[in-house]
Amino acid sequence: MKTLWLLALCAIAGAAEPRWQLQFFHDRDDSSFTLNDLKFPSAARGVACGFRSENERTRPSVLVTADGGRNWSFVATREVGLSLFFLNESLGWMVTTGGVWQTEEAGRSWRKLASLKGALRVSFIDDQRGFAVGTPKAVWSTSDGGRQWKRVEIAGEPKTDPAYTAYTWIAFANAREGMILGANAPPRAIPSHLPDWMEPDRAQSRRQWPALSLVLETRDGGATWKPSATSMFGQLTRIRLTADRRGLALIEFRDSFEWPSEIHRLDTRSGKSERTFRRKDRAVTDVMLMDRGPGYLAAIEPQGALPSVPIPGKLKILHSPDLSDWTEMQVDYRAQGRRAVFAAAGPDDIWVATDLGMILKLVRE
Repeated sequence: MKTLWLLALCAIAGAAEPRWQLQFFHDRDDSSFTLNDLKFPSAARGVACGFRSENERTRPSVLVTADGGRNWSFVATREVGLSLFFLNESLGWMVTTGGVWQTEEAGRSWRKLASLKGALRVSFIDDQRGFAVGTPKAVWSTSDGGRQWKRVEIAGEPKTDPAYTAYTWIAFANAREGMILGANAPPRAIPSHLPDWMEPDRAQSRRQWPALSLVLETRDGGATWKPSATSMFGQLTRIRLTADRRGLALIEFRDSFEWPSEIHRLDTRSGKSERTFRRKDRAVTDVMLMDRGPGYLAAIEPQGALPSVPIPGKLKILHSPDLSDWTEMQVDYRAQGRRAVFAAAGPDDIWVATDLGMILKLVRE
């Protein structure tokens, strides 16, 4: 009897373990969905952007849900969405290959605001004030909701070639404190016409060169920005900041580096940072950090000798309550991709999506 009781208890404990459950996958023989970004502005409403490939044709599309991921539907768009930002459940912006678009209906309809060439991502403090980042070496600001944009001149202060410099990420901890990330990455001389993944031995033996990582920091809501530049191996590609003065930063490395990526935890009060995670078999592509809560890492298990082999790998999710010790979580065995991104409506509504159009939710019951 005691043995049966223990087995039952273990079964209950196992069933209650948090897991990442597949909620959507465009699994069709005649088409595929390439997902570039995902946002959940509320627990009920989610929006993904990208494009469908059907009969060798590209169809720009967003994917929307209004019931917490139980049902999804495609909405055709005129341009391919690269990234999304939502201020509330209804009001959002999408950066596309042709400019900046806005929705007031949670992604179900879109109108073009501006043709902002080179933009990659936007972030808004309120419905009027916002910022965009992109190429070449560009940061813009708007004070009318995204209709008109002007250059943030200090973004050009670092002495780098604009042709090989891009600002690619922007994150705010609150209405006043935020960071913009960028990098200068001149082209490498590659004495071969074959890609690295076809000649892994050559790629692995090539020497790594440091690149210049750029950071713009504001403490007054973007009225002024303080630039800095650091020579380092790898590229600082993601940063998540919280109101309780913590942060997680992702550094991604090129093919021949010993590790595909590493994570640093930040204390924005002191400005200190320390490495908290790196593994040779986990190529992290995004991080998530909740206010006064745990951190999460979305990683792909590399296939072959190089992390960037263009073959999808298994999705792996890790979490840590203290941003120090990381534990792998249960993930639906079907989930795979080349990159993965997080989205969260709150600590109890966290999602992850891969570029192959697979969307998963963190389930705790």
